[in-house]
Amino acid sequence: MFTGIVQGTAEVVEVRELEQFRTHVMKMPAELCEGLKLGASVAHNGVCLTVTAVEGARVSFDLMRETLRLTNLGALEVGDCVNIERAARFGDEIGGHAMSGHVLGMAELVELEEAPNNRRLWFELPAEMLRFVFEKGYIGVDGISLTVGTVKAAPDGQGALFCVNLIPETLARTTLGGRSPGDSVNIEVDPQTQAIVETVERVLAAHQR
Repeated sequence: MFTGIVQGTAEVVEVRELEQFRTHVMKMPAELCEGLKLGASVAHNGVCLTVTAVEGARVSFDLMRETLRLTNLGALEVGDCVNIERAARFGDEIGGHAMSGHVLGMAELVELEEAPNNRRLWFELPAEMLRFVFEKGYIGVDGISLTVGTVKAAPDGQGALFCVNLIPETLARTTLGGRSPGDSVNIEVDPQTQAIVETVERVLAAHQR
């Protein structure tokens, strides 16, 4: 489990390509390497990955076909950075919200609004995710626990837009500070919201038979 409180960023220093498979070698911050072992879970832009090798600060992670299809990790190149969070431990403070590290899909950044001491980002959400996103609800954006500001219909009538508001600390500590319109981000919806919505849908469908 993760909390959506990003602990730092890590740089891709090597990419090994195989057919529908990748290995990323990351240069991890020293403080996040402490006690890191083979098999440990680490979130990269919100995607739960498993440690496959540790060589000092160089830590390797394997990415399977489904991860490459559903997330923005397959587009990473050497020199790119990702948001990093180690798996939560019992007793840790839950500063964000419970996240599984299982990304549902991606959303495109379509608009960026600057204001004094904060920034508002608007994302276009695929239609199949819309039913899980509510104003003032939780959402994971590239592994960051954020509150949905507003949800509205997309101008083209396909899907919807939602916005999040970022404080300077989030902009400084995560990769969202460097995002531009056209970039894709990983989206994880609140697991509790997803469970409730899907349960209600099943019950309603059963009553309509």
